[in-house]
Amino acid sequence: MSAPEVLPETGQPIGAKVDAKPAPLPGPVTLRGRFVTVERLDAARHGKALWEAFKGRDALWTYSSNGPFADEASFQQWLKERVELKDPYYYAIVSPDGRALGVSTYMEIRPKTRVIEVGHIVYGPELQQKPAATEAQYLLARHAIEELGYRRYEWKCHSLNAASRWAALRLGFEFEGIFRQHMIVKGRTRDTAWFSIIDSEWPRLRRAFEAWLAPDNFDGNGRQKRRLQDIRNAIQ
Repeated sequence: MSAPEVLPETGQPIGAKVDAKPAPLPGPVTLRGRFVTVERLDAARHGKALWEAFKGRDALWTYSSNGPFADEASFQQWLKERVELKDPYYYAIVSPDGRALGVSTYMEIRPKTRVIEVGHIVYGPELQQKPAATEAQYLLARHAIEELGYRRYEWKCHSLNAASRWAALRLGFEFEGIFRQHMIVKGRTRDTAWFSIIDSEWPRLRRAFEAWLAPDNFDGNGRQKRRLQDIRNAIQ
């Protein structure tokens, strides 16, 4: 984090100067990894596979402002509406055999201050707690920070969503606090947990992601040899 400067005229501390050039908006890129490809959501191309991944799994939507969906028709209509949005901007997470296994978005996009959030993450069971899920988030973070030039990368979730809070910490986001009574979702109050990565932290996090995702970090059964957190802690 940049050290504060002192305003000569008054002696007051002020923030360090930064490049004030706005970041571009996210677009329809294709981010390729070893386990998954992240690509712009296409309702016609991805819709059937996503319904197969999500149907009957109401718990996926407990902490979301969307879902669950009564039938495929209502889900497909919702998906078509998602594609039209610019914020949140939806991506599909696709397996090597071409099946969409989940979705993730960039949202709360603020190009002028170069702040962007990753959210509306929904993973089917083939992604949950798998290397592919970690790789998808690595690809999205790398693209936002390195290629689009955002300086703050946010993760927010319901404060009671223990799985999401654990995931944020595992991925290297810093916990920043709880915004009390931040939202009303599905007629219920929501306190929101805030997390972030800033651009100066990213080089270390990238090294840890790449070391964890490397083939030699997995045994013959696909089990990790070293935890992501342990690798990150070992990097200075």
